[in-house]
Formats: sequence, structure tokens, C-alpha cells
Amino acid sequence: MTTHKAHCLILPYPAQGHINPMLQFSKRLQSKGVKITIAATKSFLKNMQELSTPVSIEAISDGYDDGGIYQAESFAAYITRFKEVGSDTLSQLIETLTTPGCPVSCIVYDPFLPWAVQVAKKFGLASAAFFTQSCTVDNIYYHVHKGVLKLPPTDVDEEISIPGLVTIESSDVPTFEINPESARILEMLVNQFSNLDKVDWVLINSFYELEKEVIDWMARIYPIKTIGPTIPSMYLDKRLPNDKEYGLSVFKPMTDACLNWLNHQPVSSVIYVSFGSLAKLEPEQMEELAWGLRNSNKNFLWVVRSNEESKLPKNYLEELKLASENKGLVVSWCPQLQVLEHKSIGCFLTHCGWNSTLEAISLGVPMIVMPQWSDQPTNAKLVKDIWEMGVRAKQDEKGIVRREVIEECIKIVMEEEKGKLIKENAKKWKELAKNAVEEGGSSDRNIEEFVSKLVTIS
Repeated sequence: MTTHKAHCLILPYPAQGHINPMLQFSKRLQSKGVKITIAATKSFLKNMQELSTPVSIEAISDGYDDGGIYQAESFAAYITRFKEVGSDTLSQLIETLTTPGCPVSCIVYDPFLPWAVQVAKKFGLASAAFFTQSCTVDNIYYHVHKGVLKLPPTDVDEEISIPGLVTIESSDVPTFEINPESARILEMLVNQFSNLDKVDWVLINSFYELEKEVIDWMARIYPIKTIGPTIPSMYLDKRLPNDKEYGLSVFKPMTDACLNWLNHQPVSSVIYVSFGSLAKLEPEQMEELAWGLRNSNKNFLWVVRSNEESKLPKNYLEELKLASENKGLVVSWCPQLQVLEHKSIGCFLTHCGWNSTLEAISLGVPMIVMPQWSDQPTNAKLVKDIWEMGVRAKQDEKGIVRREVIEECIKIVMEEEKGKLIKENAKKWKELAKNAVEEGGSSDRNIEEFVSKLVTIS
């Protein structure tokens, strides 16, 4: 019978981009002798296409078991109900888990759900906030929380200077769609800090070498530990055998189609294009991107989710199939890590979501960044100006990135001298990411320290 050192209950916000990093952190903890239970909502688990993970998963309720947030009348209603029902069902789960001999000792929660701290206190448990976004973005929300910064900035040309950060412009800060829900989303993001002074640890999905200055600044205020990049071990240190996939996915990847096509392409010749699991492009933007890719005369693998496919130009898919040069493949979803690792990939055209950004860094893939909303403009700023491993495709006054801009960005990365420098920097960051999670690396030491403290309180 396995004797566990401690028992962590993991509470993610029920979205693919939040669950993946917490799941990978859980696997790391489990490899070090910590018992793991992930508390996922019933509505999220219902949508799973893939459910193959070595960690234990239990269901709680967000109050909308059939459709999750899509069943709620508004974002505000969803968050309010999730707090009520989630607190109750999480408490019931903790009580259930006390019986088998290894009771829960700590709740690791997504700060989108700050009520988890009250649940932890009620049961006398330790608590750890797990931030799934970059430390730089967390720093910006902290300053909004403190009233130092206003989002969105009022002056379009305003330069924003924040301790621990480079000076950034208004176009580099997190943005939100202009709708009545935006204020509530921003409120939730700022509320991540509402009770952070009551937690035992603040875990950040990044690595120290990537964001040194901002991490050092934030560490003066909170007990911060970087524990990333949280991607499957076989792409980094290879210390967790067979850990090649996250193991929980809302989408079914077209793995064979993607890899078979990539296997027939020359080395470093393919532009991989994906805007993640949530971003919705305007039809005009979809058209510009479609023609920018075709006109670049480069090979491309483009993920267009099935609910977005209708926005493609008329007959675009048919023409791609008929083209004798076989330059483009459009799929509904793909195994992103396997694709980014593939020798035929030359660059990644991305929305710059934090998970995608970390995956590109970890696999040394140069980026063309086309941020859409939320934290993506800030991540894009880091990719282009701080880490210098990509170029940014700039929008026009209508907020559209034109086909000529897309073509030019592709040319810079794939053909020009600047592209060579970007590739060199990408290799450097790949090495640093790997070092961080290897034995004795900055993230590995932080995880070891987390586990050893857990053991003393269990």
C-alpha cells in the first residue's frame, strides 16, 4: 500500500487553459509522493473528449451541471452561484476524503475562485493560490487591485510604468471585449488578490529566469514560488515517464492527419497557426489571415475550430485540397505539443495565450504574435521586446491585422536576418526552461520546498 506524504486537493477554474497547468503541477507533486485529488466541475467533466490522467479526479458542482458558464444567464450570475454551490460541494468532498486514512492537508486553488481560502480555513487546511497567467500579468492586476492602475487605460498613448516591469504602452496591457460583462470579468481578475494575505503559498506558472525582475518585486509582498513551465515532462526534463499529454481535453485532436502531413514537409518550413480554445476571430480577420497565409507561399498547418470554420473564405478549403503543391492543411484541433516539437515547424502564429506561449518557449519555437484579448497583449509584448523570440503582427485602426502585415511577419521570421536572431533566442529560452524543471533547477527546488513544508503540516 502506498504511503503518501501529504494530500493536496486541487481546485481549478473550469476552463481548458486553467486546468492544464494545474494538472501538470499535480503530476509533479504526485511523483514526489503527494496524494492528489482534482476537484473538477460536473459540467466540465461532461465535455471531456479525453480523460486519461494518473491523478484522481472527483466532481463538484458550480450550480450549472448541464452547461457550466454557458447555462448561466450572465458571467456575474455564474461566479456568484459557483461560490455558493462550489463552497458547499467542495466542503462535502473534503469530508468524504477524510475517511480513507490520508485526509486533505492543503487546497491548491485557482485565484479566480478566492472563496476556496474560506473553505480551507473552515477545515484548518493550508492553502496555495496557483496563478495560471504570467507573473507580469499578475503584477498588472495587483496594481489595479491597489488602485495604482486603471484598466483600460484612459489615454491611448499612455506609457505605464510599474515596479519590476519595463515601461509598457496602453496597447500592451490586458484588454477585454467592450460589453456589459467586461467589468465583472475585470473585477474577478482583480479579486484574485482580495485575500492573498491569508494563503500559505503563491504559486506562479512561470520560471524565475523568464521574469526575474517582476518575480523579485512581487516576492517582497507575497510568498511567491515559480513552479513552471507546467507542460508534460517528456518535452522538458523527461523525469516523469510517459508524460506526453495533459490528459484532459475538451477537443479531440486530429493527430494522425496532422503528423502524417507534417512528416512530408521539409525541416523548419511550416507555419503552425492556432488561436487556442476560446478566441473567436471576426469574419474579416479570418479572411485576412486566410489570404495572408496563402499569399506567403509557405507551408502552413492551421487550427480552425469547427464552430469557427464558417468564417473561412468561400471555397477556401476546397481550393487548398485541390492545390497540387499541398501547401496548407486546416484541421479542427491538433496535438499542439507534438506539432510544436516536430522538426518541420518553422514558427508559431499564435494568439499568445499563456499556455501556448510557455509551450513555444519550452520547445524553442519562434513566434508571430497576434494577441486578441485578456492577458495576450502583455504576453505579446514580452515575446517581442523582452525575450526577443518573435514579432508582433500589428492591427490597423479597425483592429484588423491585414494580410500584407501577416505576410511580412512570416517573411521576417522565416527568411530574414532578424529571424535568425529570433531563432537563437528561442533556443536559449528553451534551454533555460528545461534547466528550471530539471533536478536542482529553480522551479524544481521550489516544488521540493513546497512538498517538504506540506509534509510538516500534514
